[in-house]
Amino acid sequence: MSSASDAIDLSAVALFPLPGVVLFPRAVLPLHIFEDRYRAMTADVLSGNRQLAMALLRAGWEKSYYGKPVIEPVVCVGQILSHEKLPDGKYNFLLQGLVRARIVRELQTDRPYRVAELQRLEIVPAMEIDLEDQRRRLTEAFLSTPLGSSGAGRQFSQIVKSHLPTVDVADLVAFTFLEDAAVKQSVLAEIDVRTRVVRIVTELEAVARKSRPSMHAPSGGDPSVN
Repeated sequence: MSSASDAIDLSAVALFPLPGVVLFPRAVLPLHIFEDRYRAMTADVLSGNRQLAMALLRAGWEKSYYGKPVIEPVVCVGQILSHEKLPDGKYNFLLQGLVRARIVRELQTDRPYRVAELQRLEIVPAMEIDLEDQRRRLTEAFLSTPLGSSGAGRQFSQIVKSHLPTVDVADLVAFTFLEDAAVKQSVLAEIDVRTRVVRIVTELEAVARKSRPSMHAPSGGDPSVN
């Protein structure tokens, strides 16, 4: 995606597990940090490479939230674009997704937050020409349905006309418009690009069928808290 993604060191990455939040490459997620352990994580990350991995908590996480609840093995590594430290020690920051990765193993450290060795997902690529039909369907979803009348929909009407690769557009669509965290996690973990894009487009078309002119598109970019 970028030089930042090429320079990622995945040998020891801070994990930030949250319920219902799935980050995708290129997407930007606003976060508000208030727990002590994640304040420490943020301070450490900011003093280093500014990178951490968002992980989705599995169902039942409530029973052991302050311990080590089970998380999905596929994560998205992101980089903090900008941050604000508040007078009370809390943080606000914007995290941009960089790459998909899989947890190899969690590391034992003296830090209050979880750290893991990660490995990039080995992606099965697809040529842009092989995604032409999906690009057309994306265009129609925003131009020919009420979905395109929302603020996010109007923005994406322009994005699908741009030169941004279809695989990247699809990731941004999944982050912004798909509401079900399990579905988002499933497409995040899909290594076959064509299969992934088809799934995302199909899910978007389902959202479009249910949309009304007055709807506000579900936004993966709404502020999340730890």
